Amino acid sequence: MTADSEATGPLSGVRVLDLSSYLAGPYGCTLLADLGAEVIKIEAPQGDLMRQYPSTLEAESRMFLGANRGKRGVVLDLKKPEGLAVLHRMVEGADVLVHNFRPSVPDRLGIGYERLRAINPRLIWCALTGYGETGPLKDKAGFDQVLQAMTGICVFQGQPRGQPEIVAGSVVDYYTATMLAYAVAAALYRRERTGVGERIGVSLMRSALTLQAGRFVWAEGEPREIGRDMRSGGITGLHPTKEGMLYLQANSAHFWKALCELVGLPDMAEDPRYDTIRKRAQRTDEIVPRLREALKARTALEWEALFGERVPCAAVRTIEDMFDHPQVVAEGMVAEYEHPKVGRYRGLGKPVVFGGGSGPAPKTAPLLGQHTAEVLAELGYTEEEIAQLRGLGAVA
Repeated sequence: MTADSEATGPLSGVRVLDLSSYLAGPYGCTLLADLGAEVIKIEAPQGDLMRQYPSTLEAESRMFLGANRGKRGVVLDLKKPEGLAVLHRMVEGADVLVHNFRPSVPDRLGIGYERLRAINPRLIWCALTGYGETGPLKDKAGFDQVLQAMTGICVFQGQPRGQPEIVAGSVVDYYTATMLAYAVAAALYRRERTGVGERIGVSLMRSALTLQAGRFVWAEGEPREIGRDMRSGGITGLHPTKEGMLYLQANSAHFWKALCELVGLPDMAEDPRYDTIRKRAQRTDEIVPRLREALKARTALEWEALFGERVPCAAVRTIEDMFDHPQVVAEGMVAEYEHPKVGRYRGLGKPVVFGGGSGPAPKTAPLLGQHTAEVLAELGYTEEEIAQLRGLGAVA
């Protein structure tokens, strides 16, 4: 790796073939692109279904733009032998291949691990599935909210109201994406020591349970019906103010004391009935009404400013407020993009910071097949051969 390449990110020089669709797989590959990897998004002729999701942007799905930044786009029809042959040639020079087909599909398409390992023994082959590659549910389609319902997330989200609720924001998908990037990075590191690639597996079910590791503990002798949540009582949570809602997190002794003093309730800070987190959780019905009455004196933004660093809190904002928030701006988290159809827009820049390099320049998600000819030319295909492949419908 040269000094110039290192300046573009720790995974500069790594080539990733992204055959995945929807959210978890594509965003996992985007995180690799954020680290400097060259990611080529390979779509079927109909395109990633995420492009068709409802969006107030007419030219492209907002979700697709956010989940696929930093990639080049190629269209291949793997059901045609000529399209599969192109992919096999791409595999020769690739470091990673990611897919989210059901376990029975890759071998049928000719892209199973053993087949591709024969072409490139150094390839990291990553399968993203709903439920894993073994067991009775292995061929069942998996989706974020389906796994939320299955793994207990909805039940915990609905407490204490009692009705299960979905956690909005595709949290399982996004967490699975980070697990994918984490697994691929680890596999690349091991390949540097062994010289050979390997197959790795990531699943939505595994991620949904990993996300709840603090709850997913069942001690011997414990009954089935037992509180497994980690919430610390009604003090920690959302509270109404004079205007707007405020989230408070005041568990430790010094935060609790500061909260009581700043809202004008110093007696609660000295009350031995409230001097531990557990005691306060048990006496929520006594504490919260007094606290909320005191919070009516100011707006959420005013309390946030007053509490400063003494009480962890945040006024409830919309996502739109974050584009120009001074902390977000100071961290350089918003990037400017230029899309051929959408035009200029602002979106997430770098999710992590490395001191050794600035990382790759922001690049928007590709149009369907935007870089097909470019990538095929890099593989050695002539213009005539590319035209012939287009005529056969193998590429687009």
